[in-house]
Amino acid sequence: MIGWFFANCRFFFYLLSLRYMMQEKIREKIHEQLPLLKAKYHVKKIGIFGSFVRDEQKKGSDLDILVEFETPIGFFDFIRLENLLSRTLRKKVDLVSKKAIKPAVKKGVLKEVQYV
Repeated sequence: MIGWFFANCRFFFYLLSLRYMMQEKIREKIHEQLPLLKAKYHVKKIGIFGSFVRDEQKKGSDLDILVEFETPIGFFDFIRLENLLSRTLRKKVDLVSKKAIKPAVKKGVLKEVQYV
């Protein structure tokens, strides 16, 4: 019984470490792109929130990314940025501008966002 318990604990901590490594990998890849993001898209701050931060992501989950800009960018540049992040991270990215967060969820998003 004790052996089973410890084996399951090890497996549980292994799964937790995999999720942590995935979050770290995402942050690292975004961090590598920061010079381009700042120069081309005027990104001031960028971070992840949602299911990946809460460890609730599923196989097909998209990655929620919050972005704040130094100066406003146009719609097409916003879409280009979202596509660039999706290609870089190899995940469907749902890019949200800090200014466009719906008031009903703003407090929760700002509380859980993990900036790069």
